[in-house]
Amino acid sequence: MKAKDLPIYRDTFELMKMITQLTRNFPRDLKISLGERLRNDCLDIVLNVYRANAARQGRREIIEAILESVQVVEMTLRLCCDMALISKKQHGKLVERTDAIGRQAYGWARSCP
Repeated sequence: MKAKDLPIYRDTFELMKMITQLTRNFPRDLKISLGERLRNDCLDIVLNVYRANAARQGRREIIEAILESVQVVEMTLRLCCDMALISKKQHGKLVERTDAIGRQAYGWARSCP
């Protein structure tokens, strides 16, 4: 199956789009540090979904990298919410998306030999 047809890919891509939109409104000093970090972590998740889907060996390690990146994104989003860079409503929508990605990645990891 192509990666772009996977629900986890659609969710990760949507998360990346949402974060890209939100970080546009960050103050200049945080846009570069925090905003860029968030976008890069989301891009890593999307790319690792592609890699895991294509991998014949080492799929579990790639999925573990996805799960780690999701946790980093969640922690960074919490910081953004606490610093009032994003609203609680925006934070809630993003956390729903990261939770969905995490559940799918855990399921994917369980199905790996």
